[in-house]
Amino acid sequence: MSSALTGLFPHPIVQAPMAGGVSVPQLAAAVCEAGGLGFLAAGYKTADGMYQEIKQIRGLTSRPFGVNVFLPQPGDTESGALEVYAHQLAGEAAWYETELGDPDSGRDDGYEAKLAVLLDNPVPVVSFHFGVPNREVFDRFRRAGTFTLVTATTAEEARAVERAGADAVIAQGVEAGGHQGAHRDLPENDGSGTGLLALVAQIREAVRIPVVAAGGIMRGSQIAAVLAAGASAAQLGTAFLAAHESGAHALHKQALTSPLFARTELTRAFSGRPARALVNRFVREHGPYAPAAYPDVHHLTAPLRKAAAKAGDAQGMALWAGQGHRLARELPAGELVETLAAELAAARTALSAGGDVR
Repeated sequence: MSSALTGLFPHPIVQAPMAGGVSVPQLAAAVCEAGGLGFLAAGYKTADGMYQEIKQIRGLTSRPFGVNVFLPQPGDTESGALEVYAHQLAGEAAWYETELGDPDSGRDDGYEAKLAVLLDNPVPVVSFHFGVPNREVFDRFRRAGTFTLVTATTAEEARAVERAGADAVIAQGVEAGGHQGAHRDLPENDGSGTGLLALVAQIREAVRIPVVAAGGIMRGSQIAAVLAAGASAAQLGTAFLAAHESGAHALHKQALTSPLFARTELTRAFSGRPARALVNRFVREHGPYAPAAYPDVHHLTAPLRKAAAKAGDAQGMALWAGQGHRLARELPAGELVETLAAELAAARTALSAGGDVR
Protein backbone atom coordinates (compact mmCIF):
# COMPACT_ATOMS: atom_id res chain seq x y z
CA MET A 1 0.00 0.00 0.00
CA SER A 2 1.14 3.50 -0.81
CA SER A 3 2.76 5.14 2.21
CA ALA A 4 0.44 8.12 1.63
CA LEU A 5 -2.51 5.84 2.33
CA THR A 6 -0.81 3.62 4.91
CA GLY A 7 -0.27 6.51 7.26
CA LEU A 8 -3.91 7.56 7.25
CA PHE A 9 -5.39 4.70 9.30
CA PRO A 10 -3.85 1.90 11.42
CA HIS A 11 -6.14 -0.96 10.32
CA PRO A 12 -6.63 -1.92 6.63
CA ILE A 13 -10.38 -1.47 7.08
CA VAL A 14 -12.39 1.05 5.07
CA GLN A 15 -16.07 1.74 5.76
CA ALA A 16 -17.79 1.96 2.39
CA PRO A 17 -19.56 5.23 1.56
CA MET A 18 -23.23 4.20 1.45
CA ALA A 19 -25.44 6.91 -0.04
CA GLY A 20 -29.05 7.42 0.96
CA GLY A 21 -28.52 8.37 4.58
CA VAL A 22 -26.52 5.36 5.85
CA SER A 23 -23.02 6.85 6.07
CA VAL A 24 -23.79 9.55 8.59
CA PRO A 25 -20.98 11.51 10.27
CA GLN A 26 -21.44 9.56 13.52
CA LEU A 27 -20.77 6.24 11.74
CA ALA A 28 -17.76 7.48 9.80
CA ALA A 29 -16.26 9.17 12.86
CA ALA A 30 -16.64 6.05 15.00
CA VAL A 31 -14.81 4.00 12.36
CA CYS A 32 -12.03 6.57 12.19
CA GLU A 33 -11.66 6.70 15.97
CA ALA A 34 -11.29 2.90 16.05
CA GLY A 35 -8.46 2.96 13.51
CA GLY A 36 -10.29 2.40 10.24
CA LEU A 37 -11.09 4.85 7.45
CA GLY A 38 -14.63 6.19 7.69
CA PHE A 39 -16.40 7.62 4.66
CA LEU A 40 -19.16 10.14 4.09
CA ALA A 41 -21.37 9.66 1.03
CA ALA A 42 -21.98 12.84 -0.98
CA GLY A 43 -24.31 11.05 -3.41
CA TYR A 44 -27.86 12.45 -3.55
CA LYS A 45 -26.89 15.39 -1.35
CA THR A 46 -26.43 19.02 -2.29
CA ALA A 47 -22.93 20.50 -2.15
CA ASP A 48 -23.94 22.42 0.97
CA GLY A 49 -25.42 19.29 2.54
CA MET A 50 -22.11 17.54 1.95
CA TYR A 51 -20.20 20.46 3.44
CA GLN A 52 -22.37 20.45 6.57
CA GLU A 53 -21.62 16.76 7.10
CA ILE A 54 -17.90 17.42 6.65
CA LYS A 55 -18.12 20.06 9.37
CA GLN A 56 -19.96 17.59 11.61
CA ILE A 57 -17.39 14.82 11.25
CA ARG A 58 -14.56 17.27 11.89
CA GLY A 59 -16.26 18.05 15.17
CA LEU A 60 -16.39 14.34 16.04
CA THR A 61 -12.89 13.17 15.10
CA SER A 62 -9.49 14.60 14.28
CA ARG A 63 -8.55 11.47 12.31
CA PRO A 64 -8.49 11.25 8.51
CA PHE A 65 -11.77 10.45 6.74
CA GLY A 66 -13.05 10.24 3.20
CA VAL A 67 -15.85 11.65 1.04
CA ASN A 68 -17.34 9.79 -1.93
CA VAL A 69 -18.61 11.60 -5.05
CA PHE A 70 -20.78 10.30 -7.92
CA LEU A 71 -19.75 11.09 -11.50
CA PRO A 72 -22.34 12.80 -13.77
CA GLN A 73 -24.30 10.37 -15.93
CA PRO A 74 -24.86 10.55 -19.70
CA GLY A 75 -28.26 11.64 -20.92
CA ASP A 76 -29.04 8.79 -23.29
CA THR A 77 -32.12 7.31 -21.62
CA GLU A 78 -34.93 6.11 -23.88
CA SER A 79 -37.92 8.16 -22.74
CA GLY A 80 -40.35 5.56 -24.06
CA ALA A 81 -38.99 2.84 -21.78
CA LEU A 82 -39.08 5.21 -18.82
CA GLU A 83 -42.71 6.13 -19.53
CA VAL A 84 -43.67 2.47 -19.67
CA TYR A 85 -41.98 1.84 -16.34
CA ALA A 86 -43.67 4.87 -14.79
CA HIS A 87 -47.02 3.47 -15.94
CA GLN A 88 -46.19 0.15 -14.31
CA LEU A 89 -45.34 1.91 -11.03
CA ALA A 90 -48.64 3.81 -10.96
CA GLY A 91 -50.16 1.06 -8.83
CA GLU A 92 -47.36 1.42 -6.29
CA ALA A 93 -48.00 5.16 -6.06
CA ALA A 94 -51.70 4.54 -5.46
CA TRP A 95 -50.95 1.87 -2.83
CA TYR A 96 -48.61 4.14 -0.87
CA GLU A 97 -50.80 7.20 -1.48
CA THR A 98 -48.00 9.24 -2.99
CA GLU A 99 -46.87 10.57 -6.36
CA LEU A 100 -44.07 9.29 -8.52
CA GLY A 101 -40.96 11.46 -8.55
CA ASP A 102 -39.71 13.65 -11.38
CA PRO A 103 -37.25 11.59 -13.46
CA ASP A 104 -35.68 14.80 -14.76
CA SER A 105 -34.51 15.95 -11.32
CA GLY A 106 -30.87 16.01 -12.41
CA ARG A 107 -28.06 13.84 -13.75
CA ASP A 108 -24.90 15.48 -12.47
CA ASP A 109 -25.63 15.17 -8.71
CA GLY A 110 -24.10 18.62 -8.19
CA TYR A 111 -20.73 17.26 -9.27
CA GLU A 112 -18.91 20.50 -10.07
CA ALA A 113 -20.20 22.26 -6.96
CA LYS A 114 -19.04 19.36 -4.79
CA LEU A 115 -15.59 19.39 -6.38
CA ALA A 116 -15.36 23.11 -5.66
CA VAL A 117 -16.20 22.56 -1.97
CA LEU A 118 -13.74 19.68 -1.64
CA LEU A 119 -10.95 21.68 -3.26
CA ASP A 120 -11.65 24.83 -1.26
CA ASN A 121 -11.89 22.85 1.99
CA PRO A 122 -9.66 19.81 1.38
CA VAL A 123 -10.40 16.50 3.10
CA PRO A 124 -7.84 13.68 3.48
CA VAL A 125 -9.46 11.25 1.01
CA VAL A 126 -11.92 11.50 -1.90
CA SER A 127 -13.28 8.56 -3.88
CA PHE A 128 -15.34 8.47 -7.07
CA HIS A 129 -18.10 6.12 -8.25
CA PHE A 130 -19.72 5.56 -11.67
CA GLY A 131 -16.76 6.69 -13.76
CA VAL A 132 -13.35 8.34 -13.86
CA PRO A 133 -12.69 12.09 -13.58
CA ASN A 134 -10.17 13.62 -15.96
CA ARG A 135 -6.50 14.02 -15.07
CA GLU A 136 -6.92 17.70 -14.22
CA VAL A 137 -9.25 16.78 -11.36
CA PHE A 138 -6.73 14.36 -9.87
CA ASP A 139 -3.92 16.88 -10.30
CA ARG A 140 -5.91 19.50 -8.42
CA PHE A 141 -6.68 17.12 -5.58
CA ARG A 142 -3.05 16.07 -5.40
CA ARG A 143 -2.00 19.70 -5.06
CA ALA A 144 -4.59 20.08 -2.29
CA GLY A 145 -3.06 17.10 -0.44
CA THR A 146 -6.06 14.82 -0.97
CA PHE A 147 -5.61 11.10 -1.64
CA THR A 148 -7.92 9.87 -4.44
CA LEU A 149 -9.53 6.51 -5.26
CA VAL A 150 -11.89 5.35 -8.01
CA THR A 151 -14.11 2.26 -8.16
CA ALA A 152 -13.45 -0.27 -10.93
CA THR A 153 -15.28 -3.50 -11.73
CA THR A 154 -12.85 -4.83 -14.37
CA ALA A 155 -9.12 -4.78 -15.04
CA GLU A 156 -9.77 -2.55 -18.06
CA GLU A 157 -11.53 0.01 -15.86
CA ALA A 158 -8.67 -0.18 -13.36
CA ARG A 159 -6.18 0.67 -16.11
CA ALA A 160 -8.32 3.70 -17.01
CA VAL A 161 -8.22 4.77 -13.35
CA GLU A 162 -4.44 4.55 -13.29
CA ARG A 163 -4.06 6.40 -16.61
CA ALA A 164 -6.21 9.26 -15.33
CA GLY A 165 -3.91 9.77 -12.36
CA ALA A 166 -5.82 8.43 -9.33
CA ASP A 167 -3.76 7.37 -6.33
CA ALA A 168 -5.53 4.01 -5.85
CA VAL A 169 -8.30 1.85 -7.27
CA ILE A 170 -11.21 0.16 -5.48
CA ALA A 171 -11.76 -3.31 -6.94
CA GLN A 172 -15.50 -3.92 -6.56
CA GLY A 173 -16.52 -7.56 -6.88
CA VAL A 174 -19.96 -8.64 -8.00
CA GLU A 175 -20.72 -9.68 -4.40
CA ALA A 176 -20.91 -6.04 -3.28
CA GLY A 177 -24.12 -4.52 -1.98
CA GLY A 178 -25.60 -1.40 -3.49
CA HIS A 179 -24.67 -0.01 -6.88
CA GLN A 180 -22.03 -1.56 -9.06
CA GLY A 181 -19.55 1.18 -9.92
CA ALA A 182 -19.06 0.22 -13.57
CA HIS A 183 -17.77 3.19 -15.56
CA ARG A 184 -20.42 2.71 -18.21
CA ASP A 185 -23.80 1.08 -17.75
CA LEU A 186 -24.98 -0.77 -20.84
CA PRO A 187 -28.58 -1.97 -21.23
CA GLU A 188 -27.32 -5.51 -21.81
CA ASN A 189 -25.52 -5.65 -18.45
CA ASP A 190 -26.96 -8.79 -16.85
CA GLY A 191 -25.20 -8.74 -13.50
CA SER A 192 -22.69 -11.44 -14.37
CA GLY A 193 -19.67 -9.65 -12.96
CA THR A 194 -16.39 -10.96 -11.56
CA GLY A 195 -16.00 -12.30 -8.03
CA LEU A 196 -13.80 -10.27 -5.70
CA LEU A 197 -10.80 -12.57 -5.27
CA ALA A 198 -10.48 -13.12 -9.01
CA LEU A 199 -10.97 -9.40 -9.66
CA VAL A 200 -8.31 -8.36 -7.13
CA ALA A 201 -5.79 -10.71 -8.76
CA GLN A 202 -6.64 -9.40 -12.24
CA ILE A 203 -6.43 -5.75 -11.23
CA ARG A 204 -3.28 -6.31 -9.17
CA GLU A 205 -1.55 -7.56 -12.33
CA ALA A 206 -3.02 -4.79 -14.50
CA VAL A 207 -1.97 -1.71 -12.49
CA ARG A 208 0.81 -0.49 -10.21
CA ILE A 209 -1.29 1.71 -7.94
CA PRO A 210 -2.65 0.29 -4.64
CA VAL A 211 -5.83 -1.78 -4.71
CA VAL A 212 -8.62 -1.64 -2.12
CA ALA A 213 -10.89 -4.72 -2.24
CA ALA A 214 -14.67 -4.37 -1.91
CA GLY A 215 -17.50 -6.87 -2.13
CA GLY A 216 -19.14 -9.22 0.36
CA ILE A 217 -16.47 -8.87 3.06
CA MET A 218 -17.91 -9.42 6.54
CA ARG A 219 -15.15 -11.08 8.60
CA GLY A 220 -11.50 -10.49 9.41
CA SER A 221 -10.55 -13.77 7.76
CA GLN A 222 -11.96 -12.43 4.48
CA ILE A 223 -9.88 -9.28 4.90
CA ALA A 224 -6.85 -11.53 5.31
CA ALA A 225 -7.79 -13.34 2.09
CA VAL A 226 -7.99 -10.17 -0.04
CA LEU A 227 -4.76 -8.85 1.46
CA ALA A 228 -3.10 -12.14 0.55
CA ALA A 229 -4.50 -11.76 -2.97
CA GLY A 230 -2.72 -8.42 -3.35
CA ALA A 231 -5.09 -5.80 -1.94
CA SER A 232 -3.75 -3.10 0.39
CA ALA A 233 -7.00 -2.71 2.35
CA ALA A 234 -10.58 -3.96 2.42
CA GLN A 235 -13.71 -1.85 2.03
CA LEU A 236 -16.82 -3.06 3.87
CA GLY A 237 -20.32 -1.70 3.43
CA THR A 238 -22.95 -4.25 4.48
CA ALA A 239 -20.89 -5.12 7.55
CA PHE A 240 -21.44 -1.56 8.80
CA LEU A 241 -25.12 -1.31 7.80
CA ALA A 242 -26.22 -2.88 11.07
CA ALA A 243 -23.84 -0.84 13.23
CA HIS A 244 -25.45 1.17 15.99
CA GLU A 245 -24.38 4.47 14.42
CA SER A 246 -25.54 3.56 10.93
CA GLY A 247 -28.24 5.77 9.47
CA ALA A 248 -29.97 2.79 7.86
CA HIS A 249 -33.68 2.34 8.61
CA ALA A 250 -34.39 -0.11 11.44
CA LEU A 251 -36.27 -2.39 9.03
CA HIS A 252 -33.25 -2.44 6.73
CA LYS A 253 -30.99 -3.49 9.60
CA GLN A 254 -33.41 -6.22 10.68
CA ALA A 255 -33.82 -7.53 7.14
CA LEU A 256 -30.10 -8.32 6.83
CA THR A 257 -30.45 -11.41 9.02
CA SER A 258 -34.18 -12.06 8.67
CA PRO A 259 -35.23 -15.43 7.17
CA LEU A 260 -37.79 -13.49 5.13
CA PHE A 261 -34.94 -12.12 2.98
CA ALA A 262 -32.78 -15.11 2.17
CA ARG A 263 -30.94 -13.86 -0.89
CA THR A 264 -29.80 -10.85 -2.89
CA GLU A 265 -29.72 -10.03 -6.58
CA LEU A 266 -28.58 -7.23 -8.83
CA THR A 267 -31.61 -5.18 -9.85
CA ARG A 268 -32.47 -1.99 -11.71
CA ALA A 269 -35.87 -1.79 -10.00
CA PHE A 270 -35.13 1.15 -7.72
CA SER A 271 -32.59 3.23 -9.63
CA GLY A 272 -32.21 2.07 -13.22
CA ARG A 273 -28.65 0.88 -12.59
CA PRO A 274 -27.54 -2.58 -11.41
CA ALA A 275 -27.46 -2.58 -7.61
CA ARG A 276 -27.44 -5.54 -5.22
CA ALA A 277 -30.38 -5.65 -2.85
CA LEU A 278 -32.26 -8.13 -0.70
CA VAL A 279 -34.99 -9.67 -2.83
CA ASN A 280 -38.37 -8.34 -1.73
CA ARG A 281 -41.74 -7.87 -3.42
CA PHE A 282 -40.68 -4.71 -5.25
CA VAL A 283 -37.60 -6.38 -6.72
CA ARG A 284 -39.56 -9.45 -7.80
CA GLU A 285 -42.40 -7.51 -9.40
CA HIS A 286 -40.51 -4.65 -11.03
CA GLY A 287 -36.89 -5.73 -11.43
CA PRO A 288 -37.45 -7.62 -14.72
CA TYR A 289 -39.02 -4.55 -16.33
CA ALA A 290 -36.90 -1.65 -15.05
CA PRO A 291 -35.06 0.17 -17.86
CA ALA A 292 -31.37 1.08 -17.92
CA ALA A 293 -32.08 4.66 -16.91
CA TYR A 294 -30.01 5.99 -14.03
CA PRO A 295 -30.58 8.30 -12.22
CA ASP A 296 -34.01 8.80 -13.83
CA VAL A 297 -35.48 5.70 -12.20
CA HIS A 298 -33.88 6.66 -8.88
CA HIS A 299 -35.73 9.97 -8.94
CA LEU A 300 -38.92 8.27 -10.17
CA THR A 301 -39.04 5.77 -7.30
CA ALA A 302 -37.72 8.02 -4.52
CA PRO A 303 -41.21 8.94 -3.16
CA LEU A 304 -42.26 5.27 -3.26
CA ARG A 305 -39.25 4.17 -1.24
CA LYS A 306 -39.76 6.98 1.26
CA ALA A 307 -43.47 6.14 1.62
CA ALA A 308 -42.72 2.44 2.10
CA ALA A 309 -40.22 3.22 4.85
CA LYS A 310 -42.71 5.56 6.55
CA ALA A 311 -45.35 2.84 6.39
CA GLY A 312 -42.95 0.28 7.85
CA ASP A 313 -43.17 -1.86 4.72
CA ALA A 314 -39.81 -3.49 4.00
CA GLN A 315 -41.29 -5.10 0.88
CA GLY A 316 -41.28 -1.73 -0.86
CA MET A 317 -37.90 -0.45 0.34
CA ALA A 318 -34.51 -0.57 -1.36
CA LEU A 319 -32.75 -2.99 0.98
CA TRP A 320 -29.21 -2.69 -0.36
CA ALA A 321 -27.01 -5.57 0.83
CA GLY A 322 -24.02 -7.61 -0.25
CA GLN A 323 -23.98 -11.38 -0.56
CA GLY A 324 -22.57 -11.77 2.96
CA HIS A 325 -25.54 -10.02 4.61
CA ARG A 326 -26.46 -12.96 6.85
CA LEU A 327 -23.14 -12.44 8.66
CA ALA A 328 -24.08 -8.91 9.78
CA ARG A 329 -23.42 -8.07 13.44
CA GLU A 330 -25.28 -5.38 15.37
CA LEU A 331 -22.38 -3.74 17.17
CA PRO A 332 -21.15 -0.21 17.76
CA ALA A 333 -19.03 0.71 14.72
CA GLY A 334 -15.85 1.10 16.77
CA GLU A 335 -16.32 -2.31 18.36
CA LEU A 336 -16.90 -3.82 14.93
CA VAL A 337 -13.62 -2.36 13.65
CA GLU A 338 -11.79 -3.75 16.68
CA THR A 339 -13.43 -7.17 16.19
CA LEU A 340 -12.51 -7.26 12.51
CA ALA A 341 -8.94 -6.24 13.33
CA ALA A 342 -8.67 -9.01 15.92
CA GLU A 343 -10.08 -11.55 13.46
CA LEU A 344 -7.62 -10.35 10.83
CA ALA A 345 -4.69 -10.73 13.23
CA ALA A 346 -5.84 -14.23 14.20
CA ALA A 347 -6.24 -15.23 10.55
CA ARG A 348 -2.78 -13.96 9.68
CA THR A 349 -1.28 -15.87 12.61
CA ALA A 350 -3.10 -19.04 11.56
CA LEU A 351 -1.96 -18.64 7.96
CA SER A 352 1.66 -18.18 8.96
CA ALA A 353 1.40 -21.29 11.15
CA GLY A 354 -0.42 -23.27 8.49
CA GLY A 355 -3.54 -23.58 10.65
CA ASP A 356 -7.29 -22.99 10.38
CA VAL A 357 -8.15 -19.36 9.50
CA ARG A 358 -11.82 -19.49 10.46
